[in-house]
Amino acid sequence: MTKHSVAVIGAGRLGELVLAGLLRSGRPVEQVLATARRPERAAELAERYGIRPVSNEAAVLEADVLVIGVKPQDAGKLLEDLGPRVPADKLVVSLCAGLPTSFFAERLPAGLPVVRVMTNTPALVDQAMSVLSGGAHATEEHLATAEAIFRPIGRTLRVPEYQQDAVTALSGSGPAYLYLVVEAMIEAGVLLGLPRTVAHDLAVQTAVGSAVMLRDSGEHPAVLRESVTSPAGTTAAALRALEAGGVRAAFSSALEAARDRAREIADTAR
Repeated sequence: MTKHSVAVIGAGRLGELVLAGLLRSGRPVEQVLATARRPERAAELAERYGIRPVSNEAAVLEADVLVIGVKPQDAGKLLEDLGPRVPADKLVVSLCAGLPTSFFAERLPAGLPVVRVMTNTPALVDQAMSVLSGGAHATEEHLATAEAIFRPIGRTLRVPEYQQDAVTALSGSGPAYLYLVVEAMIEAGVLLGLPRTVAHDLAVQTAVGSAVMLRDSGEHPAVLRESVTSPAGTTAAALRALEAGGVRAAFSSALEAARDRAREIADTAR
């Protein structure tokens, strides 16, 4: 597949992860552009990655693929300024959580293809979960081009766009939930008398090992959980306490809250 030139417009935290992943994958540095609101941020990116920072206007003209990495609440103003100037042969890839492809289609030239992507911060270690949905004018070729950008930083998956708010709640915000669980395990280990460094190493490696088993074994999580749980044993006692604390209901409520917030962001942006 031809490697397209890519501009990350609004290279904040998530945009920088994509930018860094593109370079780690071997894409030539001259094919990667970035824009930033603050000149000092642009200079930082140029020094760190050797890329050429450009203005939004130059990015729109020079790059084949425009990755929009601004905050959702800033997307409307960006498109108001740049939308009419985007040539019809570009591909727009949105990282803006909560914003549907129709939001961009309404503000860009008619027929311009848009692909919506929800990725997550494990992109930093090439373990992202990037989920793609094509807009009304996105073809198979456009989706494949977008996948080529995100595949080097982890796994990619396609879903219908109506599922993207749920994706945002599950995998987009998901790393924070897992970090909270590990944090809670560390604090509990300290409470039980372990040195903090020991509790940290035990919890982190347990999380890493368990995640790899989930990914590589192909087993349902319940099967793996049962394999650890002996009748009337220590794990059974711990799981009973977690169930009594409503851990499943808490996760369900948390994901619903995240999904609803994604919908609110879209409504506010309009």
